[in-house]
Amino acid sequence: MALIELFLVFLKIGAFTFGGGYAMIAMIQAEAERQGWLTQEELVDFVALSESTPGPLAVNTATFVGMRTCGVLGAIIATLGIVLPSFIIILIIAKFFEKYKKSKAVGGIMSGLKPAVVGMIGAAFISVTRTVFFPSGISISAFSSAGFWIFLGLFAVTAALAFKKVHPIKIILLSAVVGIGAGYGLGL
Repeated sequence: MALIELFLVFLKIGAFTFGGGYAMIAMIQAEAERQGWLTQEELVDFVALSESTPGPLAVNTATFVGMRTCGVLGAIIATLGIVLPSFIIILIIAKFFEKYKKSKAVGGIMSGLKPAVVGMIGAAFISVTRTVFFPSGISISAFSSAGFWIFLGLFAVTAALAFKKVHPIKIILLSAVVGIGAGYGLGL
């Protein structure tokens, strides 16, 4: 029964979340907490691990959650659940897109989805930031922690480098080096 529930939850997430892995984080978080599979902190750890491994964020996160809840079979089931809707939808779109790509309805759908995706990515960012820096609520002590200022500095540098079109791999490597150095320097 747990495997069926795992499959259906990730099938729903895969079917109703547009915009890729970042847009899915908020929904994965809500479902994982509702089902009692993970805490917010564990999900943040899984997202960080998913970002550190090759492959799409949502697929990696689904695989980790499935593995955590039901072992190897759970990992396979959760992964199938999250990718199956996209696979089916892309097959259908590929079949009909060329014929309808100039349709006003298709243009309207795409115009409506874009801001929704940005909103979902923003919600995921806020949720993860709140979990990492404000687990007990917003307080002045959160702003005085070294971790918060390291995050803020890395975020600013990363944003500046991204706007200067520095290759993402270089930004990731630089962030990793700074994070490791800060972790050793602060005893984190």
